[in-house]
This record gives sequence, structure tokens and C-alpha cells, in this order.
Amino acid sequence: MPDRKIIPVHYEILIKIFEIDGFVVQRKKGDHIIMTKLGIKRPLVIKTSPRLVPVTHIRTNMTTAGMSRERFFELLEKAG
Repeated sequence: MPDRKIIPVHYEILIKIFEIDGFVVQRKKGDHIIMTKLGIKRPLVIKTSPRLVPVTHIRTNMTTAGMSRERFFELLEKAG
């Protein structure tokens, strides 16, 4: 199966993806949502503006969370 392409997604879908993976919303400040998970050293930061999160931000958060592409697409199907 060829690699699927990561495309911008709505910030609410991205939050659901990380919540399914065990992250919780720690706080909201302005247009930033901060998510944490036990065992992950750095928090995830998701911007709510613009509503579609750019691919670079998605990939950065995936790296911080230690999430593979396969896991991302698996959770995307569940969250969508």
C-alpha cells in the first residue's frame, strides 16, 4: 500500500486524534491548546487559528508524541 499523504486537518479532529492516543487538554490560552500525556516530556501545542492545522505543525506534534504515520492514519479514521 503506498504511503498516504498527510493533509491539513481541522484542529478539532487533531485534538480528537491525540485524545484517543491518551493525551488530555491541559489548558487553553488564546488560540493555543496545550495537551499532555504521562511519559511524554514535551506538551503538544495545537493552534486553533487557522482552523486547518498545517502539515508542518501536524508532523511536529507527531514527532513530539512519538507517533508513526501508520498510527496517525489509524487514529484519523477513528476520529473522523
